[in-house]
Amino acid sequence: MSRKKILIVEDEIVIRTSLKKFLEKKLYKVVEAGSLAEALQNNLQDFALIITDLRLPGPAGTDIIKHAHNIPVLVMTSYASVTSAVEAMKLGAADYIAKPFDYDELLQTVTALIEPKDADPQAFADMLGNCAAMHELFDRIRKVAPTQTNVLIMGESGTGKELVARALHAASEHRNRQMVSLNCAAIPESLIESELFGHEKGAFTGATSSRVGLVEAADGSTLFLDEIGELPLEAQARLLRVLQEGEIRKVGSIETRKVSVRLIAATHRDLKSLTKSGEFREDLYYRLNVVKLTLPPLRDRPEDLLNLAEHFLQSNCVKLRKPSLSFSRQTLQLIQHYRWPGNIRELKNAVERAVILCEGNVIQPDLLAVDIEPNESNLSRDDPKAAVEHDNLSLENYFARFVLDHQDRMTETELAQTLGISRKALWQKRQRLSLPRERSRKL
Repeated sequence: MSRKKILIVEDEIVIRTSLKKFLEKKLYKVVEAGSLAEALQNNLQDFALIITDLRLPGPAGTDIIKHAHNIPVLVMTSYASVTSAVEAMKLGAADYIAKPFDYDELLQTVTALIEPKDADPQAFADMLGNCAAMHELFDRIRKVAPTQTNVLIMGESGTGKELVARALHAASEHRNRQMVSLNCAAIPESLIESELFGHEKGAFTGATSSRVGLVEAADGSTLFLDEIGELPLEAQARLLRVLQEGEIRKVGSIETRKVSVRLIAATHRDLKSLTKSGEFREDLYYRLNVVKLTLPPLRDRPEDLLNLAEHFLQSNCVKLRKPSLSFSRQTLQLIQHYRWPGNIRELKNAVERAVILCEGNVIQPDLLAVDIEPNESNLSRDDPKAAVEHDNLSLENYFARFVLDHQDRMTETELAQTLGISRKALWQKRQRLSLPRERSRKL
């Protein structure tokens, strides 16, 4: 495949000819087509890029996407609207551009799609997953990362939305510049406009000097706004102006400044519902929701669970300078059957805590310190080392019942061995749960 060959699908001869001449001056080879049927007479795999008008005689230009497979499709339209852009991106378009277009902007987009610079090899280093949903996510990140398109990342808390944002930035043309990030839920409502857009000296009480906001600091790079559903309405209006006009105005200033920012937003909330309740601007929602990336919760990734746990185990052993540790069979069962409501963040923290507290070479279930909820345990009732019985006791309830049921005929050493913990850990648990061993019983 020639990386310099472009197919233009456009029924207006003047526009098609003008675009062809412009691209040929930039040393691209160009093939023309006036309709989808004419375009499909070519082998689409011979092209590095397909540029198509949205509205063509006959089928829509976006119909070529399903025939293009891995070839990027750039959609252009004189009926520019956020809705048409969103629909094109949902169908798999790599990017879109409105007519009449700026040729320099068009060239920048074409270059990014055809000749993307080598992505940072660490872009996906912290994102692990072999399930179908994660493979689809990785594929979409690779497609959208080289573009300037705004991205909305959806997912429950703890699923790794910031990792997706960092992967998008690391695979973009801005990767040599720092990504600017802000958690909208972490800033008081009274200060968030100043934080994002900056302020002039004297704009409000305490503004003793002029300050550059994060949007301006991200000029020429990526701005990541986490928990954007918490952004106040006034700040939403200012952000919309940034996306629509490419300009900002500091708090307390009458002057505007042009900026070029690629926005990535993330939230665990349903923004569509928030628009209906008036808590989130509908026009801003559609500006953000050009490409939506959805992270699946950990409970929907059973095939990834053990690999993630093992990854966190090994990395924590290195970080904490611990000898090589392993999970017991019962711990692996617990990891697989627990629902992990806190998602990857909860799993990561549980494993780190277990590595810190582990006294031997094997991590037992109690060190994860998670509580099993009803219907979450399928561990074997017949296994004396099982972390939880069939009647769904919590780990500590199970421990107490096991100790009370067996301490008459088992020594402390035998109890500890059966539970998979040390005698010291057994003693500590007895103290915490007020289960002292009676002196009359055999030690």
